[in-house]
Amino acid sequence: MYELIQVSGGSYYIQSPAKIGLVKLNDTDVCLIDSGNDKDAGRKVRQILDAKGWKLKAIYNTHSNADHIGGNKYLQAQTACKIYAPGIECDFTNHTLLEPSFLYGGYPCKDLRHKFLMAQESCAEPLTADVIPEGFETISLPGHFFDMVGFRTPDDVVYLADCLSSKETLDKYRIGFIYDIGAYISTLEKVKTMQAKMFVPAHAAATEDIADLAQYNIDKVLEVADGITELCAVPINFEALLQKLFEEYGLTMTFEQYVLIGSTVRSYMAWLKDNGKLTVKFENNMMLWERV
Repeated sequence: MYELIQVSGGSYYIQSPAKIGLVKLNDTDVCLIDSGNDKDAGRKVRQILDAKGWKLKAIYNTHSNADHIGGNKYLQAQTACKIYAPGIECDFTNHTLLEPSFLYGGYPCKDLRHKFLMAQESCAEPLTADVIPEGFETISLPGHFFDMVGFRTPDDVVYLADCLSSKETLDKYRIGFIYDIGAYISTLEKVKTMQAKMFVPAHAAATEDIADLAQYNIDKVLEVADGITELCAVPINFEALLQKLFEEYGLTMTFEQYVLIGSTVRSYMAWLKDNGKLTVKFENNMMLWERV
């Protein structure tokens, strides 16, 4: 873990729970694409930089989930590097209480205010065209989170952030976190047609051909959507539906799983309702979901 792996030319990644991209800007200066999940990840990145004699100039965050910005504060304090994040992700990076608040739908209790869901705050600036290194391309990848992006480097290496998961992860957990189902599918359809020397997803193996994995992710999303629709054959409230999904997929309910999967299932239900597959009715002051 935390091994530096060269992909092509000056494009590398650091093997970690969420891969950290590293790109050389010149002989001595580098930038990171994300920073890992916590201070310890940041410290291990710093050790790699020091061993190579490299200076960290900037961190480009793909999105604001805690496992991608957790090393920001430590690395910024140690190196005075700049941090950039796209759109709404910049606000979440600067005000990290927003993530557990968004997931829970209210002020999060202590059980949710920890590094897995709430990174330490760092000082990020908006990711704009004028702060991107020369030769870089920013790729819009919405769906998993609000304004997530990926990057293509001058070496034709594409860092894909969290826009897809490995087959092993999908087969084990079945439901991956998604904020906007429609945007997520559209992003995967776009990724499926992309060409690059190498693709580096944060939670899957680096590969020269991403099409099959992108399609597998699409298929799993549609499979979950069909499952939710079937469970709504008889009017059902959200909590009962969530319980049935956990039982069907062999998942164990914890506070973290409740908010992560619960938020995702609500996103599925909103997408299905907007597309005419589900409807809602109110009985005895309870909202019930029903298949159309």
